[in-house]
Amino acid sequence: MSTPPTVLLIGNLAHTNAEWTSLSKKYSLLEFRKGTREQFFENCRNGTYAKVQGCYRSNMSTLLTGPFNKELVDALPESWKYIAHNGAGYDNIDVSACSARHIAVSSTPGIVNDSTADTGIFLMLGALRQAHEPLVALREGRWKGNMRLGHDPRNKVLGILGMGGIGSAMAHRARSLGMEIIYHNRKRLDPSLENGAKYVSFDELLAQADVLSLNLALNASTRHIIAAPELAKMKRGVVVVNTARGALINEAHLVDALESGQVSAVGLDVFENEPEVHPGLVKSNRAFLLPHLGTSTVETQRDMELLVLKNLQAAVDQGKMLTLVSEQRGLDWVPGHAD
Repeated sequence: MSTPPTVLLIGNLAHTNAEWTSLSKKYSLLEFRKGTREQFFENCRNGTYAKVQGCYRSNMSTLLTGPFNKELVDALPESWKYIAHNGAGYDNIDVSACSARHIAVSSTPGIVNDSTADTGIFLMLGALRQAHEPLVALREGRWKGNMRLGHDPRNKVLGILGMGGIGSAMAHRARSLGMEIIYHNRKRLDPSLENGAKYVSFDELLAQADVLSLNLALNASTRHIIAAPELAKMKRGVVVVNTARGALINEAHLVDALESGQVSAVGLDVFENEPEVHPGLVKSNRAFLLPHLGTSTVETQRDMELLVLKNLQAAVDQGKMLTLVSEQRGLDWVPGHAD
């Protein structure tokens, strides 16, 4: 009788423990639901993971193992071929190091589009309406407090930096609010996918947007893509919304622009050094903030977990990941994904 493939769960599951357990019918299941980075390295060294072919990596697993950087990837046993990651963003995985080891990586795009776009619209409206101060004042018994008049979204220009799935979902919602949509990507979308949005250069996006929404991935080329020079090119009084990754913006420069009035308000779900938040943002009554809740719904979280499990099974059973990360698409060593 052949030995079943071994797979590893790193971190906890909130909604699909039964589905994970059911995989024991065809796999040998290992778990690392709690522990430290050093304990994980020790398991790699002492043979505990010697037969692991792939893992389910919870996005919260970074709290246990730290990032899957080159040091950790290089410590994985030779048997390890797949990382099924739970999260649309995967900047805490060194994909280059994985590719060098011929380890395929998947993420969870698409499923997060609606909940993240809902959060973006919520943040945009909260920032436009200067909602932070009256919300705090109400709970402190000061009724509206030192409330400022806000602005309607109608007839405002929403500039989307990164018109992928989430950006497109954001644009769809913003149209119903009467907003004009412009966007910038490295490459223009096929016109059939624009739905009336206008493609502009990066500098045109900065100059024309009344609201700038960041909806792009974080990597070496996009880190601090918005900093002092870019903020200076924007309309005075622009609103900045970020539901992608905090380090897309130089947070200190954003605080300076907020304090000077160059930026009238911000709506942020992500921060440069999470869970720390720049004190200038915390104290600002023009900063509408959430603690990274973009996909925090029961429906989305369950769907994300299910997709990770499907990726892991497709990888082990068929040698093909359903939602391979873009950097690895077309690589000839990835079965089923070579162009």
